[in-house]
Amino acid sequence: TSLIAAPLAPLSPATADTARTMNGVTMPATIEVAGHSLTLNGMALRKKFVIKVYVAGLYLGSPSGDGPEILAADSPRQMVMHFISGHGSKDKICGAWNDGLKDNTPNASAELKQQFVELCGMMQDIKKDERLTITYLPGTGTTINIAGTDKGTIAGKEFADALLACWIGPKPGPGDGFKKNLLGKS
Repeated sequence: TSLIAAPLAPLSPATADTARTMNGVTMPATIEVAGHSLTLNGMALRKKFVIKVYVAGLYLGSPSGDGPEILAADSPRQMVMHFISGHGSKDKICGAWNDGLKDNTPNASAELKQQFVELCGMMQDIKKDERLTITYLPGTGTTINIAGTDKGTIAGKEFADALLACWIGPKPGPGDGFKKNLLGKS
């Protein structure tokens, strides 16, 4: 008998779209965003000392393990942060983003720095089991959603790239292991 002639079992939806779970947080393998199908590229756990803060998932139109390639592409993407502790304070989140901007976007323009101020103005403390969702759509900008409520949209790809670089840039705030996991490398 030939292996080539063996019948293939049909893929059921559950087989084709397997969710992934990390630290009790489940994220679907694919999502629809404004008519675009995005695939879960990777998941990572953000720890601060011994505290598990959030599980992040990065969704892209085309999976990639290359941070600069992801940032160069002008295509839809979404970062989901599911908080697993009550340590999502507005001040800590904004401080981390400001550090990430300094570390990953040297010589940031005054306009870009002002957009990070605007971003922090949208923030609030994030409770256990709430999600912060950051969605970039070309031509629209980056929409910030906290616990299911849109807080605002910031225009421009430069802002979207600077924000995502906080996690997948040369000096990711949560560390290289976190970055590798988001890039699907481990």
